[in-house]
Amino acid sequence: MNMTINLLDVVALTQDDPAHKLYRGQVGTVVELLAPGVFLVEFADGEGRAYAITPLEASQLLLLHYEPVIAA
Repeated sequence: MNMTINLLDVVALTQDDPAHKLYRGQVGTVVELLAPGVFLVEFADGEGRAYAITPLEASQLLLLHYEPVIAA
């Protein structure tokens, strides 16, 4: 099963980032791959207005799935 984070994937924070006023569980979208294991993630409200765009490491993110995932 491929668990690699890619461009436009939906992710959730696994830990608080108070410097950017982001907290565990908030959901964002990967908008750029900055380096191996580092992603620019945009967080937007229900109206689609971005309220934070910040670089995050893969260890700070949980890849979310909207389709069934078959375990190998």
